[in-house]
Amino acid sequence: MPTIRDIAKAAGVSPGAVSRILNNDTTLHVSAGTRKRVLETAKNLDYKKIPRANTPLTGNCFTMGIVLWFSAEEELKDNYYLKARQGVEDFCVKNNINILRVFPGDSEYFSKLNTVDGLICIGKFSRLEIKNFINICSNIVFLDMAVDEFNITSLSMDFEHAVYSALDYLTELGHSKIAFLGGKEYVGKHELITDARTTAYKKYMNHRKMDCETYFKEGSFSFESGFDMMNELFRENNIPTAVFAANDVIALGAMKAIRENGLKIPDDISIIGFNDEETSAYITPPLTTIHAPAYDMGQHGANLVYVSSNLSIKTPLKAKIPCELVVRESCRRI
Repeated sequence: MPTIRDIAKAAGVSPGAVSRILNNDTTLHVSAGTRKRVLETAKNLDYKKIPRANTPLTGNCFTMGIVLWFSAEEELKDNYYLKARQGVEDFCVKNNINILRVFPGDSEYFSKLNTVDGLICIGKFSRLEIKNFINICSNIVFLDMAVDEFNITSLSMDFEHAVYSALDYLTELGHSKIAFLGGKEYVGKHELITDARTTAYKKYMNHRKMDCETYFKEGSFSFESGFDMMNELFRENNIPTAVFAANDVIALGAMKAIRENGLKIPDDISIIGFNDEETSAYITPPLTTIHAPAYDMGQHGANLVYVSSNLSIKTPLKAKIPCELVVRESCRRI
């Protein structure tokens, strides 16, 4: 069965744009030609639209609850979580599973979930929220959050190995002045979540006895923040020879700042991103990045919930999903 990603690839647009067009989002600013092309592509591929939350499917009494950390608007700005959700929902459609989707801010957030047979929580959540979810449904999987203190199943990317592979690549190219541009995330009442990429960067740099504090910046996971953090390094005259950005969006902002300061990529500064957004292969220069298989994570998570529903004894699983360095043209040897 074709997915939103298949339509996006065939139509030459992002999965987020496809999702909004198929849901008749009139606030999306795309040309009439693009909108028509997406709809025709979906029709030609015989795409079956996923029912909206609370719309039951037929032939299966199992209901999968999907809890999103991001709002619907925020999700469209970060394809990582959008891909994870699409992986879950495509699995549900393929197996004729009912879908109950809940976004933050829903006034009936927890009461709606009382009817589900399995629960997928995508993103970061506070300890209190985790406890509430467990009380609602014991058949639960967390995606993108390693909930080590709770005896429940979680799937997350192997961030440490991914960061190490990126930094190994840069050091092999001769770089030692490697900046880190990351973001801070909070849950609940200002509960700070430590980002595994930040921890891995500091651990790697300290182990290699390379300066990390001079070139370390944290803001948010946005284009604007990437731009500001890179400019801050220029203002401080702490100019690295390479940059590792915690996501591709930050990397794009940093690339803009580098160019506006009169330097070239990769001639003067090399840069690596994270997530492997669809557009990253088509910018100038094409961005070297880490491919994080969020869609596959969603598929695996949904399968675990569905299979576990038939088991009398559930054994919690803590799994790290491998990521892959995708070498393009934004780095060079010095």
